Amino acid sequence: MKPSNNSNIEKNDDKSSSSYDAIVIGAGISGLYQLYKLRSLGFKVLVLEAGTGVGGTWYWNRYPGARFDSESYSYGYSFSKELLDEWDWKEHFSGQPEIEKYCNFVADKFHLKDNIRFSSRVAFAHYQKSNKHWTIGTSDGMKFSAQFLITAIGLLSAPTMPNFNGIKDFRGSWTHTGLWPKEGIDYHGKRVAVIGTGASGVQAIQDISKTAKSLTVFQRRPNWCTPLHNGPISKIEMEEIRAGYPALFQHCKETAACFVHTIDPRGTFEVTEEERLAFYENRYAGKGFGIWQGNFRDMLTDERANKLMSDFVADKIRRRVNDPEVAEMLIPKDHGFGTRRVPQETFYYEVYNQPHVKLISMLEDPIEKITETGIKTSLNEFEFDVIIYATGFDAVTGAFNRIDIRDGDGVPLESKWTKGPRTFIGMMVDDFPNMFMIMGPHAALGNNPRSIEYNVEWISNIIDFIRDKNLTTAEAPITAVDDWHEFVSTKAEGLLSNEVDSWMTGINLNVKGKQTRTIVRYTGTAPEYRARCDEVAKNNFEELTLY
Repeated sequence: MKPSNNSNIEKNDDKSSSSYDAIVIGAGISGLYQLYKLRSLGFKVLVLEAGTGVGGTWYWNRYPGARFDSESYSYGYSFSKELLDEWDWKEHFSGQPEIEKYCNFVADKFHLKDNIRFSSRVAFAHYQKSNKHWTIGTSDGMKFSAQFLITAIGLLSAPTMPNFNGIKDFRGSWTHTGLWPKEGIDYHGKRVAVIGTGASGVQAIQDISKTAKSLTVFQRRPNWCTPLHNGPISKIEMEEIRAGYPALFQHCKETAACFVHTIDPRGTFEVTEEERLAFYENRYAGKGFGIWQGNFRDMLTDERANKLMSDFVADKIRRRVNDPEVAEMLIPKDHGFGTRRVPQETFYYEVYNQPHVKLISMLEDPIEKITETGIKTSLNEFEFDVIIYATGFDAVTGAFNRIDIRDGDGVPLESKWTKGPRTFIGMMVDDFPNMFMIMGPHAALGNNPRSIEYNVEWISNIIDFIRDKNLTTAEAPITAVDDWHEFVSTKAEGLLSNEVDSWMTGINLNVKGKQTRTIVRYTGTAPEYRARCDEVAKNNFEELTLY
């Protein structure tokens, strides 16, 4: 018989305990819902969070300009009608302050902070064969025990710094966009350098350029960026959105990557040139990822189709940037449109038309070192008051590798993944019993909260199943992992994105061992992914080893 929710919530409030049914690492979008779900099932749960507040990605990434690139109303939780009725989104693509406020609203509404231990960075998690439990330790010396370990640590949560000499020698202010301090950094009227032009860099550059005395952007290689077309949401519009939530979330379930945008069923060459250009213009003028996720069906698989789209966006860049040389510097030459994640922008290219903004190509003039006063390149030396590193993350596996996670024989997870991660349905790893990953490697990505909710519900289902059947343990056999890896590999065939160096192909030039492309993500559709996971559950998890 399941214990009552009330009695368990009372136990859960006691964070001085060291033993739990489940420990969740991370209090972001994933961790909050996992806590809510397991607690509602009567489990004793503790969340360990490195930060001082909830939000995960939206707690740490508080750099200027940080915001959604998915429509706000498609990103929020769908599990509670009451929550949907009470929360009003202010913008189509909300900024970080509103998103963090939303996460706190959710946590407070459901009293989730009672079960979260903040300022608790997990240092290790070791499985104990003797008692079939996990021992989890934090950097401040605390130890906990749990039957189930659930990682809610995110795919892009381990910031990486570049391998430049002298970073700590700089006497001015400096930080990484993913570690922006709560108190902020004063760049108003200052000489500022931003290193990196990925999604975070693009957002930060747009904002910093407005008030900095001078802004120098150091770019290793450009990305294809397209207009976000953000705007406020009126009260009337919000009520219309609220009335349409059921249809919206159902639609997101049916699209390839859970966005509101749907791939056009036509091929690029199945329409006339006039129709094609009109379609491109329509997508360029539309909101968000429509131009990427709602393009012709062959845009990401056919080189000729992709080139036409790339040429179209390149022409837009040339029209928006006054200096032809700068425009060419901003046009990617090493990858086609959409083969890397597309940063969304608001007058980003126009930033480079301002006299106080300078663009430096690190391919032509590489950075040699950081000095006490600024940056020395092979050709120049610059003085700055502020240096901002928008140099990305050790994606997918980085957050796992920063925790000493070991199986019952003491084998580290990191050593198991030296040639790339291998999982079962993106949620389990062989030899790591009772460890579940929310949005682990080879889970369905895209508009992530939609997949997060599904992962959380699947994990909660199997944990509840184990309890109901008086079992203790669930393990993914190597055969299941191998089968899933083969399935993921098959889905990766024919995609142009897998021929490009990016975090989506396991590449990070600043991380040792990540210079070779590997399959780190599932590239099939979200409905296909859910169907496969549903099959596992429908068959009473027979593909797993249960005991």
